Amino acid sequence: MTYRCKLEIFEGPLDLLLHLVKEQKMDIYDIPIAEITRQYMGYLELMQELNLELVGEYLVMAAELARIKSKILLPTPETDEEWDDGGGVDPRAELMRRLREYQRYRDAAFELRMKEHDQQQIFVRGGQIEIEQSSEDKELVEATVFDLFKAYQKILDTKSFEKDYEIEITEMSVTDRIQHIMEILNASESVTFDSLFTVLNSKQEIIVTFLAVLELMRLKLLRIQQTNHFETIRIYKAADQDTQDTILEEYHRSIDSESSDI
Repeated sequence: MTYRCKLEIFEGPLDLLLHLVKEQKMDIYDIPIAEITRQYMGYLELMQELNLELVGEYLVMAAELARIKSKILLPTPETDEEWDDGGGVDPRAELMRRLREYQRYRDAAFELRMKEHDQQQIFVRGGQIEIEQSSEDKELVEATVFDLFKAYQKILDTKSFEKDYEIEITEMSVTDRIQHIMEILNASESVTFDSLFTVLNSKQEIIVTFLAVLELMRLKLLRIQQTNHFETIRIYKAADQDTQDTILEEYHRSIDSESSDI
């Protein structure tokens, strides 16, 4: 059975655009549409290569970026009548407004998560309120799925493959890799993302391992963090053994059910 991973459990197209804006240090008030379109399409091509099921929103945004790019390439209106018809409006304006609005929403959500995290660190012991502190945790920031895609692309770029041939990824191969990754995390608590690929030499092994990481994120069995944005990614287990067993048992049942329906 060919493996397919659904991407709707991750961030949406606006998250990807904000990721690109931040990564490339672009001005959110003056986005270079040709460059961000090129990079956005690069991510979509990578997702399709991994056989990910892209939700419609990603494709709609791709079409929107192409439309904006084509409008920018059109000659500047020369008459007042053309400007009155909307020809003088920056084609990027609506997209940039949505991105700024979504950025504010993201920032507010992050602040709420941080407050919730701080509250969870406070506990009562012997009638006194103490605060647990972890310098390591305070230095870490949450990584996104797009940070993972970037790290994955870098790994591919550093590997050399003998030949390029069609690769079929199966549910079984991804399931086996999921088990292997969880065994590593249960033994060491955390590992760097890159270390999962160190001894892998075939493109199929690398793809399967990356898909297994995405699946474990979807199952909420691991969390990914960085010391700073766009730096080394560390992977941590996010559930105890009993929770892992329960979730993976249900995961295997769902795979068996899908296989029997084909």
